Amino acid sequence: MRSPIAEVPTWPEDVRARYRALGYWTEESFADFVADRTARFAGHTAVVGVDAHGRPQRWTYADLAEQADRAAARLADAGVEPGDRVVLTLPNVVEFVAVVLGLFRMGALPVFGLPSHREVELTQFCTIADAAALVVVGEADGCDHVALHAAVAERLRGQGVEPPALVDVREWAQSREVRDQRPAAGGRAAEDVAFLQLSGGTTGVSKLIPRTSADYLYSVRASAEICGLDEACVMLVVLPAAHNFPMSSPGILGVLHTGGTVVLARDPSPRTAFALIEAERVTTVALVPPLAQAWLSAARRRTPDLSSLRTVQVGGARLSDSVATQIGPVLGARLQQVFGMAEGLVNYTRDDDPDEIVTTTQGRPISPDDEIRIVDADDREVPPGEEGRLLTRGPYTIRGYYRADGPNRDSFTADGFYRTGDLVRQLPSGHLVVTGRDKDQINRGGEKVATEEIEGLALTHPGVLDAVAVGLPDPYLGERICLVVRPQPGRAGDDDLAAQIPGHLRAAGLAAYKIPDQVVTLDTFPATHVGKNSRRELRRLLTGQLTGQLTGQLTGRLPGQPPVPTTT
Repeated sequence: MRSPIAEVPTWPEDVRARYRALGYWTEESFADFVADRTARFAGHTAVVGVDAHGRPQRWTYADLAEQADRAAARLADAGVEPGDRVVLTLPNVVEFVAVVLGLFRMGALPVFGLPSHREVELTQFCTIADAAALVVVGEADGCDHVALHAAVAERLRGQGVEPPALVDVREWAQSREVRDQRPAAGGRAAEDVAFLQLSGGTTGVSKLIPRTSADYLYSVRASAEICGLDEACVMLVVLPAAHNFPMSSPGILGVLHTGGTVVLARDPSPRTAFALIEAERVTTVALVPPLAQAWLSAARRRTPDLSSLRTVQVGGARLSDSVATQIGPVLGARLQQVFGMAEGLVNYTRDDDPDEIVTTTQGRPISPDDEIRIVDADDREVPPGEEGRLLTRGPYTIRGYYRADGPNRDSFTADGFYRTGDLVRQLPSGHLVVTGRDKDQINRGGEKVATEEIEGLALTHPGVLDAVAVGLPDPYLGERICLVVRPQPGRAGDDDLAAQIPGHLRAAGLAAYKIPDQVVTLDTFPATHVGKNSRRELRRLLTGQLTGQLTGQLTGRLPGQPPVPTTT
């Protein structure tokens, strides 16, 4: 077994007792959840999708229980023990669900990575979590994940850290030897940490979010009720399954909670998704704004059978009002806006909300005990209805990150409010309207990218003197990533530098979705009002000038912008 799970900041005991007394928190652990739902709905269809080899699979809840137990046995054979942390980088294949439930069954903790993560991110996750295993799917989506594990292991050994075991689910179906006996359950209590999610973060080091069965399952149960899930629900998962949105809002776990069916799509394109909606009679789907726009465009060109679709959730980034009004007429389903964060707070528009509320707001909180504060830069409450910085605490919002004392001081107030980094205003009805971000973070199509991470790697290029990453408005992605670099003395006028940067960042191991959409070279940066060391002020000036919102001309060269990558 690796080092024990570290202690994490948590709710004060009197607050915990209150949440228990109100019925928000129960004694049900994730191991209990798996055992109960798979037995209660044994004959119902639980998961539809493809396996690691691309072969169609259709599992009942009884099948899912068996597959989860087999996954737990495989992980135990790889040396994973109760309490260990296991990093997952699986795409939307059926083994993802089996592995997650298997880890819950054995009392080990999933760490939810993404298949798009590369050496930089995975090395960080494995180091912070002291991971016992890294679960991959072999070669997928143009990446050899076995070779990626080897690269991560080499980096970790160089840091004096024991690398995690490799677990390739692609090999499971090939092996004839399958251990059928169930491993002993780990016995984690409901208020113990059950898994670690990833925070978008504002620094170069990703933060891990500790979630317990008690707080997370409350969010799952309440979300399923708000969203009207039942045994007849068929949810299509086109977003990466490890994200908090498709996992729990109400997501995969909400569907399994109510006995519905999860349909996993290997890609989010309208062609794939529309075919699955028709074939499986999908009733609900969760999208980010760029995907919603792609689906609208495709639906206008084609005549897909979307008659089964009742709800289209859109979240992860601000959905423009003009796009929101098109969801119903074009896709034939009710729009539900979702605004939340892996740290906790989730907001939904409701079925009985007026259309104007649904199309112009990002919903209101799940719980009557979600506490909302909207403050100015000095933490003073702003007048009702005015824009301010969103702070929150409640029965499913964490009180601190995992092994992150510095970020905890910055991200949480002394009385336990989480600083979300979002700028919002609140209507008298309680609904929130998201107006922007306060943190040094770019929201590219729902993926949160820390500016510092990109800048730090860009500075390792020998031709770069300084670098600033900014988010520029984009009608499709919401924000696109623009990296502004100052060449080293003697490199001024080097038109090749901008073209070299994306390849340099890829070679450094940065995930593909963090690679800048645009690289601008400037011989000098604009002067700030508060000194050259104010990166936030510099970003503000550069963003304003690049979007034409501030007066003054940029000095330097503006290379042609490459096409913005899209997911269609």
